[in-house]
Amino acid sequence: MSASSNSGTFRIKGAGRLTPARTARFTFDGKNYTALEGDTVASALLAHGIHLVGRSFKYHRPRGILSAGPEEPNALIDVSRDAARRQPNVRATVQEVFDGAKIASQNRWPSLKFDVGAVNNLFSPFFAAGFYYKTFMWPREAWVKIYEPFIRRAAGLGVAPTEEDPDHYANRYAHCDVLVAGAGVAGLTAALSAAATGQSVFLVDEQPEVGGALHYDAATTINGQNGYDWAQATAAKLKAMPNVTVLTRTTVFGYYNHGFLGLVERVTDHVAKPGKDLPRERLWQVRAKKVVLATGSIERHMVFANNDRPGIMLASAARTFLNHHGVAVGRQVGVYTAHDSAYETAFDLKRAGVSIAAIVDCRADPGEALLAEARGLGISVLSGHSVTDTGGRLRISSMTVARNGGGEARKIAVDALIVSAGWTPSVHLFSQSRGKLRFDDVNQRFLPNIYAQDCVSVGSCNGTDDLAEMIDEAIVAGGGSIAVAGENRFEWTGGMIGAAEGAGPDTTVKAFVDFQHDVTAKDIRLAVREGMHSIEHIKRFTTNGMASDQGKLSNMHGLAIAAEMLDRPIPQVGLTTFRAPYTPVTYGTLVGHSRGELFDPARKTPMHSLETAEGAEFEDVGNWKRAWYYPKRGEDMLAAVNRECRTVREVAGVFNGSTLGKIEVVGPDAAQFLNLLYTNAWDSLKPGKSRYGIMTREDGFVYDDGVVGRLAEDRFHVTTTTGGAPRVLHHMEDYLQTEFPHLKVWLTSTTEQWAVIAVQGPKAREIIQPFVEGVDISNEAFPHMSVVECSVMGVPARLFRVSFTGELGFELNVPADYGPAVWKAIWERAEPMGACLYGTETMHVLRAEKGYIIVGQDTDGTVTPDDAGLGWAVSSKKPDFVGIRGLKRPDLVREGRKQLVGLLTKDPALVLEEGGQIVADPNQAKPMTMLGHVTSAYWSENCGRSIALALVAGGRARIGETLYVPLKDRTIEVEVTDMVFFDKDGGRIHG
Repeated sequence: MSASSNSGTFRIKGAGRLTPARTARFTFDGKNYTALEGDTVASALLAHGIHLVGRSFKYHRPRGILSAGPEEPNALIDVSRDAARRQPNVRATVQEVFDGAKIASQNRWPSLKFDVGAVNNLFSPFFAAGFYYKTFMWPREAWVKIYEPFIRRAAGLGVAPTEEDPDHYANRYAHCDVLVAGAGVAGLTAALSAAATGQSVFLVDEQPEVGGALHYDAATTINGQNGYDWAQATAAKLKAMPNVTVLTRTTVFGYYNHGFLGLVERVTDHVAKPGKDLPRERLWQVRAKKVVLATGSIERHMVFANNDRPGIMLASAARTFLNHHGVAVGRQVGVYTAHDSAYETAFDLKRAGVSIAAIVDCRADPGEALLAEARGLGISVLSGHSVTDTGGRLRISSMTVARNGGGEARKIAVDALIVSAGWTPSVHLFSQSRGKLRFDDVNQRFLPNIYAQDCVSVGSCNGTDDLAEMIDEAIVAGGGSIAVAGENRFEWTGGMIGAAEGAGPDTTVKAFVDFQHDVTAKDIRLAVREGMHSIEHIKRFTTNGMASDQGKLSNMHGLAIAAEMLDRPIPQVGLTTFRAPYTPVTYGTLVGHSRGELFDPARKTPMHSLETAEGAEFEDVGNWKRAWYYPKRGEDMLAAVNRECRTVREVAGVFNGSTLGKIEVVGPDAAQFLNLLYTNAWDSLKPGKSRYGIMTREDGFVYDDGVVGRLAEDRFHVTTTTGGAPRVLHHMEDYLQTEFPHLKVWLTSTTEQWAVIAVQGPKAREIIQPFVEGVDISNEAFPHMSVVECSVMGVPARLFRVSFTGELGFELNVPADYGPAVWKAIWERAEPMGACLYGTETMHVLRAEKGYIIVGQDTDGTVTPDDAGLGWAVSSKKPDFVGIRGLKRPDLVREGRKQLVGLLTKDPALVLEEGGQIVADPNQAKPMTMLGHVTSAYWSENCGRSIALALVAGGRARIGETLYVPLKDRTIEVEVTDMVFFDKDGGRIHG
């Protein structure tokens, strides 16, 4: 081997594509190392002869680097720049080294070489598949106190950071005609073909450079050029085209409905000192008319005893480290294979000066061409043999080889072992698109079959093994006409699933199928013997394929072993579902900008700044910032609310009602549509009038309420609760599109179109009179529940005569841009007259004094209109509306249902707690029988006492009865009343 033995480096002079002059320094578990620019952490560690990188999840067995890509199950590391910038569970085979990187191994204590947790390996017979289902059943009380805390502490591999993430993340939306996932030969060719037609194209690949398998296959030539060089030149050509976007270091992690794909771009994960203006990662949400999947294949490992020792690696990984990174995986390398691919790796290593101890091929006849080339290179081939065991502690030191069917076993000294059991097409994204697979029995692999979306698979993920055929297939998929010619053949053919010699049902050896979760062939067989015959049940019983690699390496082996045990063909056993994400995605990428103040974006009304200037305290109502109350100097909240309540009743109050949901319902069938959505009738409502409406779900329970004004025969202005606006619009659209598509109706959200200024109180008319133009708003001409389109201060407006306080009230709807000016003018007139500004807390008290309900506070999803005292709003003449059948169910009309009533405490000064439970006898045995709960409770300055609303079983029949509200420190005696506490005859609403 052309490397310096004294220096301990496994770099091979002249091999690979990295530049020796460009170096980067990093630490691994506190020790300093040097890498080359372009190294992954895995290749950099291997260059220093380091194979041991972690410990397994359950048994804490030593684990090494198995692959060179995203399928890596073992080499999960902790990467940090500083204390705050730390990311656990990063795949060392994907993470590029940057100068100053601090790399740490995981899941070990006190050190990687000596891990106390390895004692679990001694007790492995007790930790067989499904042990937790059987072990943690008794005693039941121990689950919460002992088992669950222990399992939570043991779960996971890396440790989540506790510091706030200082990085930021970006989000982009994009549309394209064609998205190509994978930039190997097939993907590059398809992108070229599609780009030639003028279509907009996205070419996406998760590696830093395009090329796919050309990273390790140095022999392929395309258009007379070295394959890897052709790939880079092609990528440069595509980047120069205005209709093409090339994204490297970008993973397509999810394929959803209607051509929607999720991509994650690693923008600065490989940069030593990223600019402050750059995000760490970027989430792309792309809608593509057509998707070309060129996702390649994943090499399978071999299943045999102790196949998990550090130094055992996939053949394609060893070839990648050699031909791309210039790193040999060992000095005395063994080969165990069931496929031709391993021979190509062995030949490349031998030519680079690495000693090949032997090629062990479990096939009886690998083919004369391979055997002849091996003889020419001086490599011993043991065909018809298998590796039955390995030796070594922290790294493989030997392999035990025996002839298939019996014979004397012998040990061969090795410091690395490369394996290959063929290739599994990467059909994860195709499966996510809801496509259906078929099983290729000859090559033992699943392939795309029935497509659910406008999608096409090309290349090895489609089972196309020949390079020339792959190129032709990709050109057709792209839809263009280009000239690309490949002159060598990729070795993709599937071959056998893999060997499991020495891992039979009666043995105790560990032949690993899923490396990350320590699932062995024995575990799969045990699951079948325990009665798990569905592959989904086997998966959950053993946790096979449930690790962060999503079963990329383990699924097919687990399936084959289960099929063997069940004596069924593999397709009959089935295949587990490949779920998004394809590889793990950070929370930061998914969250993007939604953190801190932007975690839940605040919505502010047009008058927010004016309310702030008046000293308003705000509360969050959904996403809205609403003025809660307006304290004057020296006032606490109670004093301010008491003053506002008195002033509104005695003079007037000005209230910002802009957050109310507003929906425009327009069309010749608008009235008929509302008849079907609301419990009351709307065809009888005349233009210029309003009506309070109740909306129920199909089960008959109250969904929302609000005032609906009819502006014209074909136009309604619908208001909803502040928090209910989005769901009510969705509810309406759902029924319009699915149940009533024949109706000619159009729905438009206008919540933010209108600023709403409510003026309530005896002087309300006097306050707004000068600003309303061209309308007589006298009591006779404009009675309660009227609506008119008019002008206010010269701007178009909608004026409602409505009240949520029980006082004379008007609501002025003006375009949002004019809201501040109108609000300011009204307040400048109202303030000298003794009026006040009031907020949501005062509004709540005033409406409770009148018994007006708030949906969501006084209802809980199980309240019917009659329960809420609103039975009068349910039409008895309408033949149909949403919820009519639900309301007729026997349980919804039975006696004794919880009904809204009023409560008055026997001690007027005591204010009940909202949510407080109500009982008939406070001395009854526990658990007590609860009759209901308090929904609203306030001190009412206008009533001079506390008031409350409550849902009580048989509530209206209990009026006059004494009930009790038990609290932690006392029990409060209450009297059940009706819900109106102030102005019982309702005369004040008419002025």
